[in-house]
Amino acid sequence: MRAAIALSRRALGTTWPNPPVGCVIASATAIVGQGVTAAGGRPHAETQALAMAGVAARGATAFVTLEPCSHHGQTPPCADALVEAGVARVVVAAGDPDPRVNGAGIGRLRAAGIEVIEGVESEAATDILAGFFSRVVRGRPLVTLKLASTLDGRIATSTGESQWITGTPARKAAHAMRGRHDAVLVGVGTVLADDPDLTCRIPGYTARPTVRLVLDSHLRTPLMSRLVATAADIPTWILHRDGADPARIEALSGAGVRCIEIAHDAAGIDPMAALTVLADAGLTAVLAEGGARLAASLLRAGAVDRLAWFAAPSILGGDGLPAVQAMGIDALAEQHRFSRVAQRPVGDDLLTEFRKIA
Repeated sequence: MRAAIALSRRALGTTWPNPPVGCVIASATAIVGQGVTAAGGRPHAETQALAMAGVAARGATAFVTLEPCSHHGQTPPCADALVEAGVARVVVAAGDPDPRVNGAGIGRLRAAGIEVIEGVESEAATDILAGFFSRVVRGRPLVTLKLASTLDGRIATSTGESQWITGTPARKAAHAMRGRHDAVLVGVGTVLADDPDLTCRIPGYTARPTVRLVLDSHLRTPLMSRLVATAADIPTWILHRDGADPARIEALSGAGVRCIEIAHDAAGIDPMAALTVLADAGLTAVLAEGGARLAASLLRAGAVDRLAWFAAPSILGGDGLPAVQAMGIDALAEQHRFSRVAQRPVGDDLLTEFRKIA
């Protein structure tokens, strides 16, 4: 199962709207087949592992990180494929909450006389499947907020200079994070200030381009920006409020940008409404990279599930720009709390990872 989980981890960010699943098929003496959900979500992991195993799958054990599907979609059910291949046993790490499956896959295997063992390495598998589970159960993608700041939480000088607070190893690690998510999200302020590419420029993370998202209420993203200039080749979606300029929408759409209208109120675009729309579009995991206004908006909405904070060994002082804008918190009881789950040095910087406390 640990080998199957390792396979599934490699597929993060490439399989949406389907989950990144790993499958290993083993006989009594050797691994005879292995597979992982392909880029774009098909073929499924079990299908590929069975194709590799061939006749050696008969009487073997299949280790799969997620309950095999039991419904007919664009591909036949994986549960049926395992039955037809004659496997003797299936070991499952996590059940599938999708109402089209949700125990039916395991039920079909058992009805065919196949031994099924559940819950093996469930925590590790569920961590990788968290984005898919979030989309199915909560109707929104898993959101990781990535911040890079000085020790005193500053992301730029008072004049806006920010390149670079963290070092090259930290920026490389941030690129790898992009490759493990379906999409990367920034606010229009970041686009106007930095004209970013928002791509993952690391070999090995190019199976499926990461979707680039911009929260831009009034469609201020420049037509000559890098994002728009490359939108025909790299998926680029702009989330804007209703009532936006039709001519602006037409110009951006003509350049290959997907313009998506989102409900708004006096405070701007509703982050939860935006995330619901993104889930409907198939996204399961979003990496929010800033800036400070976007970070505050997501935190206020309770939309941040995970936090990845790169801290540089430096201090800018109170006149520097903060990593998170004012949130209107007057009492400590109102602060947003997270639990630290990992910490490691990245070059001279320190990466600390947190999970939201339920």
